[in-house]
Amino acid sequence: MDIDRYLEILREEGELLLAAALRAGWGAEVPTCPGWRVRDLVAHQGTVHRWAGRIVSEGRTRDVPAPEADVPDELLPDWFARGHRRLLAALREAPADLECWTFLRGARSPLAFWARRQAHETAVHRVDAELASGPDLSPVDPLFAADGIDELLVGFHTRPTSRVRSARPRVLRVTARGFAPWTLRLSPEPPVVSREDDAAADCAVTGEAADLYLALWNRRSYGERVSVEGDAGLARLWHADSAVRWSDPAPERVDS
Repeated sequence: MDIDRYLEILREEGELLLAAALRAGWGAEVPTCPGWRVRDLVAHQGTVHRWAGRIVSEGRTRDVPAPEADVPDELLPDWFARGHRRLLAALREAPADLECWTFLRGARSPLAFWARRQAHETAVHRVDAELASGPDLSPVDPLFAADGIDELLVGFHTRPTSRVRSARPRVLRVTARGFAPWTLRLSPEPPVVSREDDAAADCAVTGEAADLYLALWNRRSYGERVSVEGDAGLARLWHADSAVRWSDPAPERVDS
């Protein structure tokens, strides 16, 4: 996907997130983020937008502290919208050869990294906001969903911090219909991910790209839309251990 498309999606997802949050109300529980209410979700995403925007706009080569989000409820919608717009502006105005800090492998450039990461960060939390307001979700573009699966598997879960591990070697295959599959080789070490399509798998998880995207980010259960064949324990292992959390110190300060 190109940077312009990521930015178009980032704009749309931020607007959808805020609209869903306002429908739900600040005090509504966020079922996919236990312990959070909608206000927490919006404050978190607004903080992430400002944090990422500063790294891009200032060309920071190291992580920067996240800003505080001590904003009264009545000012929160405008505060969120301003941070969202500033992030978009920073990404649009950044030079193609931008040099700045990043924390995942696989991106074509730092600019592409931040456009991609913030588009998916915002999309996943838009889903959280919509689930807080009701069962209906806005659609996810299949190509964007497949890209997000790739970022999750290749970017996040090949890092030493991934907790998706198995005491004995196991193979999990993830297939979004219409796209080449991802093969995850699990062991006591971080997963090794490839795009092989002929390796024997202990468990195969298959679905439409958008459904699989939400399931792998633990925003939907596998259920009828995503099939699990073989050792269902590997699918349960993923659900239990794959969460990506915002923490300190960096580079683990990410949450989706």
